[in-house]
Amino acid sequence: MHHAVYGTGYLATVVSSCLADFGLPVTCFHEDVPRIASLARDETPYYEKNLKEVVRRNVRSGRLAFSHDVERTCRKSLMIFIAQDDQEGVEETAIRLSRFCSDDHILVISSPAPVGTAARIERSLRSAGSTIAIVSHPVFVTDGCAVEDFNWPDRILLGTDSNAAIQAMKMLYRPLVMRGVPVIVTNHETAELAREASTAFLATKISFINELATLCEHVRADAVDLALALGLDKKIAPRCFQPGTSIGGPFVEAEMESLAQLAVNNGVSNQSLCERIMTKLSSALQSVQGKQVGLLGLAFKPNSNSVVASTSMQLAKRLVNMGAEVRAYDPAAIEGARAELNGSVRYCESAYAAAEGVDALVLGTAWSEFRSLDFDRIKRALKRPLIVDTKNILDAVRMRSLGFEYVGIGR
Repeated sequence: MHHAVYGTGYLATVVSSCLADFGLPVTCFHEDVPRIASLARDETPYYEKNLKEVVRRNVRSGRLAFSHDVERTCRKSLMIFIAQDDQEGVEETAIRLSRFCSDDHILVISSPAPVGTAARIERSLRSAGSTIAIVSHPVFVTDGCAVEDFNWPDRILLGTDSNAAIQAMKMLYRPLVMRGVPVIVTNHETAELAREASTAFLATKISFINELATLCEHVRADAVDLALALGLDKKIAPRCFQPGTSIGGPFVEAEMESLAQLAVNNGVSNQSLCERIMTKLSSALQSVQGKQVGLLGLAFKPNSNSVVASTSMQLAKRLVNMGAEVRAYDPAAIEGARAELNGSVRYCESAYAAAEGVDALVLGTAWSEFRSLDFDRIKRALKRPLIVDTKNILDAVRMRSLGFEYVGIGR
């Protein structure tokens, strides 16, 4: 099976040469004749550790070729990666390349792309009568170690609803799959958002340690030792947690701007989790006033009896203030909750008692026992089979198949 990678930049060179290194025949192609010719002459216009060696090795073996014949390359390649370095023109490129493809082709979007790009491409192709499979497949590589990142990724992310495309992609990445690299199959939007969200989280992490580095200068602390001490916490991890300059790279600025614009376009503000849950409840129940709400969990986290800074406690207070009756259960935190809630909540001895006759059941703390409840019994106890899972600990598909109205967070 022949594969093709569209682009002449950093990402296309990394993807095409590393795929060829798996032992696959790959053509890197583009209409830009001078640029393609320079790549074919081993004139890579940027430095990336080990990349030149990988390109040379695969060109010499005949596995990696370069071409400016777009139509011929598309027709002979069952799987075509779009791997341009920027998001400009991705949709137009996909539509244009699709004209040279049959319905058996698979079009893989690896270029940075705003959320909704793949869905729009898919709609355009379907309206034209094409059934080409579209896969949103962000490639997570870092400048300076892109070859290593490609060969030892943390995960392989596939956004598609095509089973044939999923199987083809798993076969493509068989050397990595056999090594145990996790494959995450999701929809287009999640895969697209994952790229931007990962960049934003990384920027947050780097910004945080840099702020602390500034503080270190004022209090005679050592930022390098501080970063090591924090990074060795398994909840934080040391990678990309060294003080220095701000985050950079060819894709970062565009992805950060795209994520920010997506939030603005969808009316997402910096709303607290408690307010988000209240919005979900109010929307589902029209109003919480006069309604009974069951609350499972009061502790700030499972396996703790502390209610300090607990979202569940904030939620209980908001519900009471808005006229709801709250029935609550927690395996360990009821005594701490009593002192803070001043008798405004009815405490129950079990999850089943908290669910009895309520209009909605809210899972507020991720206690393991809440995963294994008898949900047939829970459903019989509820006045309305509505569950709001603030920790996403339940299987949404299963809950809906049992007849529940299931509401998760960010799902």
